[in-house]
Amino acid sequence: MRISKLYLLIALATSGPVFAADLALTPWAPSLKAEAVAFLPDGQTRLTASPRDGLQLLDSKGAELARLNGHFSSLDTRATGPHAVVASLDNDRQQALLINLNSAAKTWGQPLYLPPRDFPVNGLCLYRDAAANLFVFLVGEEGKGEQWLVGNGLTLLAEARRVRGVPLPPSAQFCQVDDATQQLVVNEENVGWWAYPAHPEAAVKRTPVALFDDSKREAGAMVLVPGGMVALDPKTAQLHLFQSSGARWVEQPSLGLPGLKEPEQLAINGRQLLVRDDDNGQLYQGTFDWQAKPVPVAPVLPEVAALRQSEPVGRQGDAADDPAIWVHPEHPGQSRVLGTNKKQGLLAYDLDGKLLQELAVGRLNNVDVRPRFKLGQQTVDLAVASNRDRNSLSLFSIDRQTGELREAGEVPTPLKEIYGMCLFQPAGGDIYAIANGKDGTFLQYRLSAPDGRVQGELVRQFKVDSQPEGCVADDQRQRLFIGEEDVGVWAVDARADQPATLTSVIKVGEQLHADVEGLALYQSAQHDYLVISSQGNDSYLVLDAEPPFASRGAFRVGLNAAAGIDGASETDGLEVTAVNLGGPWNQGLLVVQDGRKRMPEQTQNFKFVPWADVTRTLKLP
Repeated sequence: MRISKLYLLIALATSGPVFAADLALTPWAPSLKAEAVAFLPDGQTRLTASPRDGLQLLDSKGAELARLNGHFSSLDTRATGPHAVVASLDNDRQQALLINLNSAAKTWGQPLYLPPRDFPVNGLCLYRDAAANLFVFLVGEEGKGEQWLVGNGLTLLAEARRVRGVPLPPSAQFCQVDDATQQLVVNEENVGWWAYPAHPEAAVKRTPVALFDDSKREAGAMVLVPGGMVALDPKTAQLHLFQSSGARWVEQPSLGLPGLKEPEQLAINGRQLLVRDDDNGQLYQGTFDWQAKPVPVAPVLPEVAALRQSEPVGRQGDAADDPAIWVHPEHPGQSRVLGTNKKQGLLAYDLDGKLLQELAVGRLNNVDVRPRFKLGQQTVDLAVASNRDRNSLSLFSIDRQTGELREAGEVPTPLKEIYGMCLFQPAGGDIYAIANGKDGTFLQYRLSAPDGRVQGELVRQFKVDSQPEGCVADDQRQRLFIGEEDVGVWAVDARADQPATLTSVIKVGEQLHADVEGLALYQSAQHDYLVISSQGNDSYLVLDAEPPFASRGAFRVGLNAAAGIDGASETDGLEVTAVNLGGPWNQGLLVVQDGRKRMPEQTQNFKFVPWADVTRTLKLP
């Protein structure tokens, strides 16, 4: 057999050449005509899916224990003790089916069917995330794939929810998910095997497990085992073994399957192996001795769920960016969440996420608010946003009774590419805007409007070495936190008449993953926290807001199945308040931008999270 260039490299990278030994196989349950097979965790009971005999629960010798009549193909399970969720394809209805099975009582639950799809489904596989949410992946023809939320733990939803589409190889038939590493592996018949992130909030990307350019080879079914993968090659009748080594997979000595002409289906449980020969429809069993070396698994960050989400923004692509929270001075429940759409303007939502106002003033990037600004003879609250169309600061008045926003003017800046901004309001009451550009320049302006026309006086300028964006000011301590995207977070004196000496708060590393994006302060009578968007790993890091800026942990915003709200990922801006806004926000509200809107897939939006859930999840004092 001709060795491809890729496999030659793999062979050279290992301690010896890749060679084949034979695996001893004997027929198992010769009377069965199953199209797919799976082990249950006890190792004694098995499941089969058959176009003739339905779904069957079998003992170790192939005797039937329970049956669900019908005509089925493809099979996957997730089990806890005797309780399992079974996924299969109902050939009669041409729909994916999920059903509970109690193997001890030998009883089936009520089926959950996914809606009919507009493409033929070749295969499916299950995935259970760290929060016990259960998903099914559909592998379809012409590269069509989908991820659906179907349950939590062993409880199936009343109605499945489509989470996202996943572009897959055009000739894919088989898939498997490793729950621990959150990897989906899919075959591409004439090319090899690919790995995709399985988490619903992950970016759609793929990395090769093994690729070949040999027409005598074929990529078939696979089973993921801790630290590795076992994959079938129907053309050569071999099992190919792959050890995961972090960024790549290394092929181990393969195993021949003597007597099999066209192996198609594969199941492994510890040392037990079952494989089906499509040539005669017979199942074969063998003892499988290979074990992959364990690989380190990234720690799973705890998750909190959003209770509300804003309506999607009105522009496609990377549009929503940064939120701010305006607190009503008399009726906190009537507070507003402001959000920038950097392809449109400024948006205002109520606390349920309903859009109340949109001001199409241009490409606004970051926004911040402060109370009690003198606009001529009026006292208003003030919102300020960085305007990328004009490299300026756009100002908006907020009516302190109604929350209505109005354009209030503009402050030009000499920045060539304005980016982020935040506001600072010391005890004297003056409001300062601190804007930054992509070249690292920061400009600090004192804002005023004595005659009703806004103006900005440049009072300070400083610079960081690379691109910044997020910033937030601690008005009480007169401290400014700024984020340098690839470097980390700095603290600097916020006062205009003081030198801008940078002090490191935290650097990009194990806890904080570039890009460093939004920064916000949670300030209560008991504790002050700095919240940072760690965009590189879709998480949020909480630090003490005072030196030595101790870390209190990180979390993710995960899926809320009950409310039908997806998680948040690739977050740009965020904001938090400790004010009791009533209801679920009685200990404060965290708002984060969601860079990938799922379930359903729509334009970007903002997620609303009770701070009480963050406190409980991170065990904050």
